[in-house]
Amino acid sequence: MIPDKYAFLQQPLNFPEFKFNIRESDGTLSIFDPLRKKFLILTPEEWIRQHMISFLVEFKQYPKSLFSLEKSIQYNNLLKRFDILILDRSGNPFLLIECKSTDVKLSQKTVEQVAVYNKTIGAPYMGISNGKQHLFLAFLKNEQKYEQLSDLPQFQM
Repeated sequence: MIPDKYAFLQQPLNFPEFKFNIRESDGTLSIFDPLRKKFLILTPEEWIRQHMISFLVEFKQYPKSLFSLEKSIQYNNLLKRFDILILDRSGNPFLLIECKSTDVKLSQKTVEQVAVYNKTIGAPYMGISNGKQHLFLAFLKNEQKYEQLSDLPQFQM
């Protein structure tokens, strides 16, 4: 039986099924992150992050070498951490994604959080996912606003 703190593993997600390397030690589960090449504590957010990474790499052909994960950025005097940043082939920000646990509703507030991060990063695309819903936006520079996309932005090869 899975402990209550891992009930999120039983929730259906809006992703294809992936095989993950998960191990248990002293009652704590860890998941192997193939990009960082190490085991990380399995939290609800990490569960979504690993699904999003697998989806981007396996189904959308986003190159593994262009991912930047959980890095700190400074916004005003605050230190923040983004979840996933994909760079373009020139090394410029392309797509910023924030991952939330399945029990966090995607709302204006969650979108604003990613938009605040993106003021520092400057990616033309951003997204947010709770594993059940995915929301992707394009920044319209001329109008200085975001427009919702119907799908994930296609990576330019």
